Amino acid sequence: MPHHNFIITPHSIHTPTAIVHTEYDPTTLDPVPSPAWTRFVCISDTHARSFDVPPGDVLLHSGDLTSRGTVAEFRKTVDWLCGLPHKVKIIIAGNHDITLHEGWYDKNPLRWHRDVGKQDRAAILQLLKGPRAVASGLVYLESEEHVFQVKDGGRTWSVYGSPWSPYFCNWAFNYKPEDGPALIAKFPKTDILLTHGPAHHILDRTNHGDLPGCPALRARLPDLRPRIHVAGHIHEGRGAYVHAWTGTGGEGEGRGEGEGKEGEGEAPRVQNDNWYRDSDSDSDLDEDDEDEGDGEEDEHADEAEDEGEREGENELGVTPLPHPPPPTPVDRTVFVNAATFPSGRHAWRGVRVKGLHACHGVLVEDREERMKVPFGGPGFQAVVVDLLD
Repeated sequence: MPHHNFIITPHSIHTPTAIVHTEYDPTTLDPVPSPAWTRFVCISDTHARSFDVPPGDVLLHSGDLTSRGTVAEFRKTVDWLCGLPHKVKIIIAGNHDITLHEGWYDKNPLRWHRDVGKQDRAAILQLLKGPRAVASGLVYLESEEHVFQVKDGGRTWSVYGSPWSPYFCNWAFNYKPEDGPALIAKFPKTDILLTHGPAHHILDRTNHGDLPGCPALRARLPDLRPRIHVAGHIHEGRGAYVHAWTGTGGEGEGRGEGEGKEGEGEAPRVQNDNWYRDSDSDSDLDEDDEDEGDGEEDEHADEAEDEGEREGENELGVTPLPHPPPPTPVDRTVFVNAATFPSGRHAWRGVRVKGLHACHGVLVEDREERMKVPFGGPGFQAVVVDLLD
């Protein structure tokens, strides 16, 4: 079913330094506002499928490149990725990319590949890191940092990629809760953070209501404050949220619908019940800021002006206009669950079926049906993030 037949409701988030497109018609997607912006196209959990992806400067893939980690699956995925137009393509593994977990896979390869035999990790790494990958801008990260430029003379971006996620049935790159803090403590502060698994309470709710995101990662985020944190893993958690941090040392506030307001030093709590939200929206205004002054200052100023006694008048009796204080810099993190594998209640969508159809004995020209969204289809498209350099 062509994607354009599905009913699309465009949604985007706008802040002074980030624009996030979460649902869009690919044929009418807005370009970046100016050359001072960089477009990041975010995907995850593609599981050896391919689909249309919007062009951009940088492609970010947060793991589960394959379903079972076979050489054939990796070849298919790399063929697709190398053919995409993005100048830089940063990818990591996920728990399904079994053969990339060195040592762990070798202990029991037939658990996963009894039908096809043990897979050749060296051949897979050649696909991911060989001359063809390098020529196409493909960069595979496994618990490591990378820096890059996408524009001549432009800014240098830094990214850290980690394939690890909390323990789940002993799949690849799993860690137990007690090992999380030591693992996450190794993450450096970078512009971009790619992790396969999301942080706890951030776009990590499953169909069963569980929240399997990583608590250690959540605790570390106020210190890391990346411009973008892209994860996946929880397909039904797909969505995006822009969080505005305040103060220093990890003070922050954010609100997820039904989750309450966060205290200082905490990351936001947000799920995709309230997709397309940002913590700078009108509903998230700080109540203390709204109530400050109660209008009393203006009332006394009027009285002083009437009596010619306003403080600060110059010798001509004219009060100079005050200089507004410089704006306080605000750190923002764009949180993205970029899963493109349709799952959960958002995986079914209305589709327009054109033509004459019999409906209760009456001919109607068009009708609407509900159909399963294809990989990378509406609601599970690549999330497009534009950042001001």
